[in-house]
Amino acid sequence: MRILHTSDWHLGRSFHRVNLLTAQREFIDHLVTTAREREADAVVVAGDVYDRAVPPLAAVELFDDALHRLAELGVPTVMISGNHDSARRLGVGAGLIERAGVHLRTDPAECATPVVLDDAHGAVAFYGLPYLEPRLVRETLDAPAAGHTAVLDAAMRRVRADLATRPPGTRAVVLAHAFVTGGAVSDSERDISVGGVASVPAEVFDGVDYVALGHLHGCQTLTERIRYSGSPLAYSFSEATHRKSMWLVELGPADTGEGMGTGSSALSAERVDCPVPRPLARIRGRIEDLLADPGLARHEDAWVEATLTDPVRPQEPMARLTRRFPHVLTLAFDPERPPEDPLASYARRLRGRDDQQIAEDFVAHVRGGRGPDAAERTVLGDALEAVRTEENGAGRDAGVGTGGTEGTR
Repeated sequence: MRILHTSDWHLGRSFHRVNLLTAQREFIDHLVTTAREREADAVVVAGDVYDRAVPPLAAVELFDDALHRLAELGVPTVMISGNHDSARRLGVGAGLIERAGVHLRTDPAECATPVVLDDAHGAVAFYGLPYLEPRLVRETLDAPAAGHTAVLDAAMRRVRADLATRPPGTRAVVLAHAFVTGGAVSDSERDISVGGVASVPAEVFDGVDYVALGHLHGCQTLTERIRYSGSPLAYSFSEATHRKSMWLVELGPADTGEGMGTGSSALSAERVDCPVPRPLARIRGRIEDLLADPGLARHEDAWVEATLTDPVRPQEPMARLTRRFPHVLTLAFDPERPPEDPLASYARRLRGRDDQQIAEDFVAHVRGGRGPDAAERTVLGDALEAVRTEENGAGRDAGVGTGGTEGTR
């Protein structure tokens, strides 16, 4: 059986204020085309279909279009909800949609009710484990504790119990949305550690033929049978080096007739690249170097995250960078400092200093150590004196500071 594994679409998400709806629509086109041309027998989507619980209308319309196109293709599709999705909203109409061959699995109580598909070698049972928030599903799953490992282990016990009732040689595929130990994280995944220790051991999934994971945005292989597809698009600059793709998994016949989902079927997996709307680049250095370096020419059409290391903040840095890199999206400053920087403890140096000294220290701080000259010190002194004069005038107007008495109100 040929299975196309994807996850983490995050429909409705933007990239640093850049609308990604067009890129997401191109990915759906690519998904449908790949399923058709590579003759996939099933498509699995391992959670985070949407980017937030109440997605924008345009994202809902795109999802609706994806459902229609997958149904028209005639390729059975199994989807689970992720931690970004509203499980109840995503699952609305699941019974009706299932008649079209699209199977939404959003209810933790139904995690042991598989979608069973057949190929030339027998049955394959697809078990959908939606994102399991420990505090909310502990009682539903009879888990011994409210932790991620405990609830996933309880869900997998139910899966194995159901699998034990299936005919010998039945193969098992599990969809799960979780942080499995050994996975590499990026900046764009929402933290799920609020429910206890976030990661779960891969051994939780022992005994099944393939585990299609979602949640982490980098495509990665934890074991031959446990893989993340990653997100089809980059959603943070920490993913600049990611190769965005899907897994095309070939699941062969079981090597044993004992059943019980021993995870002994033949398996191979191929990465299928996703379209890239625009490459990402992270550049760092002094602004003059970034503007002149010929080696950075390859990034001129990329979405750029620039970090300037100039000791003194340059004037109009974004405007100047944009002339060479028109798609600069973020700009940060990390000034170069001497190893023994006397300004590193700036807050501590304020103690015991008067306003003039504090102001001069601040100027030196933002300039990387170069303090004000004589003329600038005069300007600072005049400004501070003007503020004090204004404050004293305000106090007299309020009747305070005139011989120690308070005025009438």
